[in-house]
Amino acid sequence: MKVILNQDVKHLGEEGDVKVVANGYARNYLFPRNLALPFNDVTVAYFENRKEEIENRKAAKRRDAAGIKEKLEAFTIELAMPAGSNGKLYGAVTNQTVADELQKNGFEIERKRIEIPGVTIKSVGKYHAVIRLYETASAEMVILVRSQEEAAKAAESAAKEETAAKEEAAPAETSENTQAE
Repeated sequence: MKVILNQDVKHLGEEGDVKVVANGYARNYLFPRNLALPFNDVTVAYFENRKEEIENRKAAKRRDAAGIKEKLEAFTIELAMPAGSNGKLYGAVTNQTVADELQKNGFEIERKRIEIPGVTIKSVGKYHAVIRLYETASAEMVILVRSQEEAAKAAESAAKEETAAKEEAAPAETSENTQAE
């Protein structure tokens, strides 16, 4: 059955798209939820009148995708995973792991849109993942996978450097305060 989508339908298409779907899918799912209308002369005319409005929404989605692309390409995911001494992970980093980490950092990306080279990451290292955003727009981001021990050492050394920097700044401030009095 030929239908015109009245709204964006995940895994089917966007508003205004003409699709051929199974009769039962149209009758039992799309029509009752007002997600689609039957393809006929009346509905075609209706969507021709709304064409400009639909194109404006698509243009806004393209702009949003471009903004998200810039943020994702500047962002690096650092994952601490349990690993053996040879650098092989006990588990694997999947697109779901990456999606969860992105969600923690404020990005709403479906796991199906994340493409990891070789489907999963099974060893420590630096990898590049492709994230499909909207239409042809996609972003390439860096995933840095470390062992938990390595990540703990890095966090410990960063904490030491931070405390050392604070200690250096503190005596300088007290000596300035004594000179001012």
